Amino acid sequence: MSKLISILTVAAAALLGGASSGAAARVPGTALVPAIAHVTAARDSADSLWRRAREALSDGDFARAAELFAAVRDRYPASTYTGDSYYWQAFALSRDGSQTKLRRALDLLSAQGQKYAAAGTVKSGEARTLATRLRGQLARGGDASAAEAVAEIARDIGRPSDAGAIAAAASYAAAVAGSATSARDRAQTLVIQRQAEREAAIAARETAREVGRSSGSSVPPGCKDEDEDDRVEALNALLQMNGEQAMPILKKVLDRRDKCSELLRRKAVFLVSQKRSDETADILLKAAKSDPDAETREQAIFWLSQVSDEKAEDFLLGLVRESKDEGVQEKALFALSQRKSEKSQLALRDFASRTDAPAELRQQAVFWLGQHRSAENAKFLRDLFARTADEDVREKILFSLSQMRGMGNETFILDQSANTKLPVDLRKQALFWAGQSGGVTTAQLSAIYDRNTELEMRDQVIFTLSQRGNKDAAAVDKLLEIAKTEKDRELRKKAIFWLGQSKDPRAAKLLQELIER
Repeated sequence: MSKLISILTVAAAALLGGASSGAAARVPGTALVPAIAHVTAARDSADSLWRRAREALSDGDFARAAELFAAVRDRYPASTYTGDSYYWQAFALSRDGSQTKLRRALDLLSAQGQKYAAAGTVKSGEARTLATRLRGQLARGGDASAAEAVAEIARDIGRPSDAGAIAAAASYAAAVAGSATSARDRAQTLVIQRQAEREAAIAARETAREVGRSSGSSVPPGCKDEDEDDRVEALNALLQMNGEQAMPILKKVLDRRDKCSELLRRKAVFLVSQKRSDETADILLKAAKSDPDAETREQAIFWLSQVSDEKAEDFLLGLVRESKDEGVQEKALFALSQRKSEKSQLALRDFASRTDAPAELRQQAVFWLGQHRSAENAKFLRDLFARTADEDVREKILFSLSQMRGMGNETFILDQSANTKLPVDLRKQALFWAGQSGGVTTAQLSAIYDRNTELEMRDQVIFTLSQRGNKDAAAVDKLLEIAKTEKDRELRKKAIFWLGQSKDPRAAKLLQELIER
C-alpha cells in the first residue's frame, strides 16, 4: 500500500506540474516539458528533423513541434524515431488544450500502441499515462466517453499488473479524483477545469518561481555561470534589507548588453518586480522595450502585469495591437488580463475578434475575458460565437460564458446544444457547460433527453445528469428511469454505469436487482 501511495504522489506531482513521467526540462513561459531521451547506435537519417522537433518543443512552439514530429515518420518511415514520434506529436498537441487537439492526440497514441508496441514511450508506460491524462482533460471538458474510460481505470486502480498502468490510473486519480468523485462534486470539477484552462497563467507563474535560479535557460556559448547564483542571492538579500541600495545596482545589471549577462538580467527583472517603487514601472518598461534578449523582454512584460502604472498599460496595449511576436503577444494578453480597466478589457475583446491573429492567442483572450465578469464581456462573447467559424475559439467561448453566471449566459449556452447547424461535439460541450453552470435545472435536462432523438446527445445528457451528484435526487431519479425503461441497450448501460458511481442507496438497490435477475 505504501508503494502505491508513493506512486500516486509522484504521478500527481508530475501531472499538476504539466509533465508526463520522466525527467523534465524547464521551458521559459510554458509548463514543464518532459525531457526526450533517445539514443541510437548509428546516425539516423531523421536525426536533423528530430532535433528540430525537439528544439521547437523546448522553445514552447508546440504547433511547430507537432508538425515536425509528424514529418519525421512521413519522410522517414523506417527511422528509429518513428515509433516515438507518435507520442511526442501527441504531447505537443495536448499543450493546445482544445477538445479537437486532445482527441487527435489520443488517436495518435492509439495508433502508436497498435503499430509500435516496442517503442520506448510505450514500453515505459509514458504513452498510457499521457493517454489517461488526455482523457481526464477531455472528461473535464464534458466528454462522456473519456470520463467513463478514466472512471474505469480509477476503479480498477488496485488491480493493475504493471507500474505503467498504475501511473496511468494515478495520474487521473490525482488530478480529477476519479469521475466517481468529480461527477458528484460540481464545484471541484469547475475548480479543476479552471486550473486546466489557466495554462498560460500557471506557466507564467512557474517561470517566475524559477527566475533567480536557472529559468530553464542554457548558458550562452563561451560564458560561465558558476557564480551567478551567489550574485543573485546577494542582490536579493540586499533588496530585502535596503531596496534603495539594491535598485541602482539592478539598473546597472539591466543596462549590460554583453551576451554572458543574459541570465543575470533575467533574474534582475524578477528582483526589480518584487520591489514596488516609483522606479519599478520605468525599469521594467525599459527592459521590455530595449533588452536584446527576447526572454528578458518577455519576463519584463509579464511582470508589468503587476504594476499599476498608466505608462505600463499603454505599452501593453501597443504590444497587443502591433507586435508580430506571438510569445510577446501572449505575455501582453496575460498582463492586460490582470488589469480591470475598460481599456484593457476592450483590447482583449478587439484581439479576440481578430481573424488575422493566431487561433491559440484568440482563445487565450476569450478565456481571460471570461474571468472578468461584466455585461459587456458577456454580450461580446455571445456575439463573437455567432461571428466566428473557428471551432476551438467557439469551444473557449462556451467555457468562458459558463464562468459568468446570469446575464442570459446559461440560456444562450443551452440554446447552442439544440442548434443542429453546429458540429455535434460542440453541441455536446454546450450541453455539458449548461449543466455545470447552475442555471439549468434537472427538469430541463430531463426534458432535453425525452425530446431528443440523437443517441450522442442523449448519451451526453446522461453524463451531465451524473455530474449533478448525490444531492440532486431528481438527477438520480432520471438515471434510474433511463436504466429501467430506455429501449436502447447502450444508453441503459451508460445510465447503469454512472449509477454505479453514485452513493445513492436507490442506485445500489437497482444494481443489486440487476445482478440478481
